[in-house]
Amino acid sequence: MDSFDVVVIGAGAAGMMCAIEAGKRGRKVLVVDHAAAPGEKIRISGGGRCNFTNIHAGPANFISANPHFAISALRRYTQKDFVAWVEREGIAYHEKTLGQLFCDDSAKQIIEMLTRAMRANGVELRLRTAVEKIEKTESGFRLALPHGTVTCASVVIASGGKSIPKMGATGFGYEIAQQFGLNIIETRPALVPLTFEIKTLERLKPLAGVAVDAVAACGKTKFAEAMLFTHRGLSGPAILQISSYWREGQAITVTMAPGVKLTEVLKAARGSRGKQAVITVLADHLPRRVAQMILDEIGAPNNVGDLSDKLIARIDEAVNAWTVKPVGSEGYRTAEVTLGGVDTSQLDSKTMAAKDVPGLYFIGEVVDVTGWLGGYNFQWAWSSGWVAGQAV
Repeated sequence: MDSFDVVVIGAGAAGMMCAIEAGKRGRKVLVVDHAAAPGEKIRISGGGRCNFTNIHAGPANFISANPHFAISALRRYTQKDFVAWVEREGIAYHEKTLGQLFCDDSAKQIIEMLTRAMRANGVELRLRTAVEKIEKTESGFRLALPHGTVTCASVVIASGGKSIPKMGATGFGYEIAQQFGLNIIETRPALVPLTFEIKTLERLKPLAGVAVDAVAACGKTKFAEAMLFTHRGLSGPAILQISSYWREGQAITVTMAPGVKLTEVLKAARGSRGKQAVITVLADHLPRRVAQMILDEIGAPNNVGDLSDKLIARIDEAVNAWTVKPVGSEGYRTAEVTLGGVDTSQLDSKTMAAKDVPGLYFIGEVVDVTGWLGGYNFQWAWSSGWVAGQAV
């Protein structure tokens, strides 16, 4: 029977980070994962270039039943710390919009950086190895693996959430938490495209594939990024962001010409160039197909000079206060992360340890801490993995 100081379940971003830090402290560490390769979510992220962090990452960019829980980990291991490591490894990177950092070359460079560090610190990695059973013992834990049993003093659950099941995502981490008496905050798909009912889809069918810079709002929360019409509903960064705040039965409001006072634009055009087509004026501020659909539905005249104040107000509302009620989302199949997870009230924010189960830790996506789109969830993985690695 093999014996370890620490067994980390999950060879993703958080799990590998934790294993590296524990290995640096001289701990005998085993990482197990049922996947065939480590860091699969890292590999596919950012279009294969890995949006590995965000220069603006901070507690305000995360959703949790306890918004203060993430503060300690995010402050102790910051985005600057991870970027410094990337730079030491000679990995070229660049900033995209809103502070998002991507590899110039490939996400595989981040995976290689992590696996290289695990080897350098004596971490053993076993892939294609599912954990069949975990039991608490007087001295720690006993884990049943396909090829035998291992014991350890500490177990770290870094198994991720339910998002992207085709890559092997399961609810394993939540099951283990419940086995040991921890509460689970309701889980749901997050950072996910939203879907419409059939009548709305039929109406919007001609817009599939059209993108527009927009502000998507749900309640008091709003995000200004690109939006994409799809054959199932809406996608794009603005919609993925707002999906984490949207709930069934709620409407979202979209501004499709942000910063443009369309009422003033149309009235000015009516006064100075009345014979110009309304579609021509609108097409200066949003995609022509979107503009045409709005005008067709409103029944607007061809010439801007024939617009009444009432019609102008209706056009402005249709463009800059378009309110629609999604019926659902595309689910875990395309969700980038899982909202909810292990209740943070039962975890120590400084170590990620379960308060009532000595030696048991939860890190990364399995915890009820969910970041915005744009590298924030990777930063949570690095930060939570790092702090656990200092404690196990």
